Amino acid sequence: MQDLVRQALAVLRGMWNYRWQGLIASWVVGLVAAVLVFRIPDQYEASARIYVDTQSILKPLMSGLTVQPNVEQQISMLSRTLISRPNIEKLIRMADLDLEEGSAVQQEELIQRLTKEVQIRNTGRDNLYSLAYRDRESEKAKRVIQSLVSIFVESSLGASRKDTDSAKTFLNEQIKQYEQKLEEAEARLKEFKLRNIEMQPDDGKSATSRLSEASAALQQAQLELREAENARDAVKAQLSEEKRNAEAGTGHVAADDAALGISTPELDARIDAQKRNLDNLEQRFTDQHPEVIITKRLIRDLEEQKKKEMAELRKSAQAAASANPAAGGNPAVQELARMLAAAEVQVASLRTRVGEFQSRLAQARSGLKVAPQIEAEAAQLNRDYDVYKKNYEDLVARRQSAIMSGELEVASGVADFRLIDPPRVAPEPVAPNRLLLLLGALGVALAAGLGLAFAASQLRPVYNDATELRTKTGLPLLGVVSMVLSDDERRRERRMTLRFLGASGGLVGLYVLGIVAVALMAQRAIAA
Repeated sequence: MQDLVRQALAVLRGMWNYRWQGLIASWVVGLVAAVLVFRIPDQYEASARIYVDTQSILKPLMSGLTVQPNVEQQISMLSRTLISRPNIEKLIRMADLDLEEGSAVQQEELIQRLTKEVQIRNTGRDNLYSLAYRDRESEKAKRVIQSLVSIFVESSLGASRKDTDSAKTFLNEQIKQYEQKLEEAEARLKEFKLRNIEMQPDDGKSATSRLSEASAALQQAQLELREAENARDAVKAQLSEEKRNAEAGTGHVAADDAALGISTPELDARIDAQKRNLDNLEQRFTDQHPEVIITKRLIRDLEEQKKKEMAELRKSAQAAASANPAAGGNPAVQELARMLAAAEVQVASLRTRVGEFQSRLAQARSGLKVAPQIEAEAAQLNRDYDVYKKNYEDLVARRQSAIMSGELEVASGVADFRLIDPPRVAPEPVAPNRLLLLLGALGVALAAGLGLAFAASQLRPVYNDATELRTKTGLPLLGVVSMVLSDDERRRERRMTLRFLGASGGLVGLYVLGIVAVALMAQRAIAA
């Protein structure tokens, strides 16, 4: 620690030897710096604040019908991209700055300077922006800010309208393309339907389903045909039996019944069918089987019903015969003949139906071979047509939405630009801060003097201490001769020191006076 203190004291004593050179350097640098500080031109700042209101009562009302752009994002992006070369060139023309700069080099320098100096700041609140610019002339700064406010508002509106027009143009082109594609798809679908019109049923069912329906209809028609043929055969057999009974005259009751035309062919057919069913059941089951018991009971009920109907028919026939004794022929045979004719007609009709269904089934089977290819082609055509139609309808709806969005922007505007603070210029300059500059100049002057003294002491060192001399040279020191000053020399040395301190204090005092004067001028300007 003592070595460090000793070295520091040695450096200070060396610098003290060159104190006058350092003082001269401080004065020169101080005076030059002070002149430069006072020669720096004043800078006046023009500023304005704009609030962008993005809320509109029409937007929530038209939600879902129009395209709602992200206005906040647009304004934020606009504030970042406003300082561009085209906008700066427009700003120069609007503020008449191009009248002062003639050459292309000067114009380029002006553009570069404005790009750096024009400021757009977000004040920290939503959509509140501050515009600022500094210049030597207050009116010029104000013109720049006024022009910048106009460009800020016009750029947002112009960009919005440009986006709407571009969207409409793009949608119109896409609609024309899809309209052409839709017409081509409709033509292909129409040609396909005409080419395969016999394979395109109105119900739109597949070939497999048509084949299944034709087969089921044929089976149903064949079943009905068999039923009609069985009924016809039963009537025919009963008619033959009636004729034989009438010819042979077997049985008094049968003859009377035949003579009266009394018969129950339907009950007889049902009884015969149940008897045949009973024979089959008795061959498989015992008499105690439930189905055998039920069948026998049914046969008894049918026979009882037949007896009752025969009795009623006899009474009716006898009454009719007594009322019309001149009627001739066998009524039963006539009735059975009529029923046989109706059955023959029904059988013929069902045979025609069966033939038709057989033809349809054959046609469905032949069409089933080519149906997969036709159905696949139809599905592809319908899918393409549906896709084109859906895209076309979506594009038309979006175009209408874009038109309504443009009309909404015209009616309500994308955003409402409110000029909170109009462009204004402070009466006092905002730059330079001469107080800080004078303090800095004083510091630079003092640093220049100290630096020069230190450099001189290092270049031409003087040893004021025997120990320092022995340390630096590395040689043995034989002795030290002290300097004895007379009274006159001490007084002269004291006067020189006072002069040095006065000159140093004069430099500092001069700067202090300058700082006080600048501060008083600034306060007077603020008060005014």
